[in-house]
Amino acid sequence: MSPVAAVVSIVGLDLAKNVFQVHGAGQDGRMVLRKELNRSRLLEFFAKLPRCVVAMEACASAHYWGREIGKLGHEVRLIHPSYVKPFVKRQKNDAADAEAIAEAASRPTMRFVGVKSAEKQASSMAFKVRDLLVRQRTQAINALRGHLAEYGLIVAQGVRHIPRLDELLAAYPDLPDLARGLCQNLLRHVEALSQQIAELEKGLRMRARQDEVASRLMTIPGIGAICATAIEALAPSAKTFSKGRDFAAWIGLTPKQNSSGGKDRLGKISRMGRRDLRRLLVLGATAVVRWARRYGSPAGSWLARILSKKPPKLIAVALANKLARTAWALMVRGGAYQAPASGTA
Repeated sequence: MSPVAAVVSIVGLDLAKNVFQVHGAGQDGRMVLRKELNRSRLLEFFAKLPRCVVAMEACASAHYWGREIGKLGHEVRLIHPSYVKPFVKRQKNDAADAEAIAEAASRPTMRFVGVKSAEKQASSMAFKVRDLLVRQRTQAINALRGHLAEYGLIVAQGVRHIPRLDELLAAYPDLPDLARGLCQNLLRHVEALSQQIAELEKGLRMRARQDEVASRLMTIPGIGAICATAIEALAPSAKTFSKGRDFAAWIGLTPKQNSSGGKDRLGKISRMGRRDLRRLLVLGATAVVRWARRYGSPAGSWLARILSKKPPKLIAVALANKLARTAWALMVRGGAYQAPASGTA
């Protein structure tokens, strides 16, 4: 062990595919180590380094390296990249990034991201794969509808109307054989994607019924099996947040602030944090609002009062904020959802 390595207190590690930059700082924050390492030598380097704090940006492969470096006895801290950027000095390069990571990690008020286990990463991967397949299916459907519109073949929007296109393809006499064959290929592609999406959703629903936390989250109106398992898989530990508003802010469902001089100025939602969770919560809230507008809601409830004052989209986002806070409360305190008494919601 070199004398320099012995005084390293915190290490900033700039991640990459093959070449990694290491910046080591002492207790006083001064640089005592700067090194460039290949991927094959990274773990060997940290195995020889005395136990210290190793900080990285929470980006691609960060959780894998966090688990591997943590096994060597080091304390791993992951930081959101947006919190590192203010500490970069002038020119941007790997060495400056590593130094900024070490500087940011040394701040006593810095917020860190928990290192995910391999199992939790696999659960989150299911949602990412489903989103990818849904986007691909939407692209294929839009292409199919656009091509057929050139020949005057139109059907109503929505996945459930796609089988109607198959009937039109077979019955339309003026469609060239080449166009008919290409459209049938697109139809088979859409069917294959729909089958894969259905299989993924079946697995998600099965896991939601088996998971104790997800089962309790599904008792909240507006949160179904997919949203409940997504919260369980994608969100950090609920104890990371001191209150439900912090959890909603992490998802990006709280207003932006532009306050000064004691005057509070609140704008639109910040849209920070997890876009996928925010989308699922807003979709669930939209379904609740649509049902309430069609069939009514309990007299005196919060939803009944706000429906007469605000537009539906604004209500859906506000309700999604309430869903996020309620989900946090159930994850922290346990129990199942109980509808508030009339007039107190």
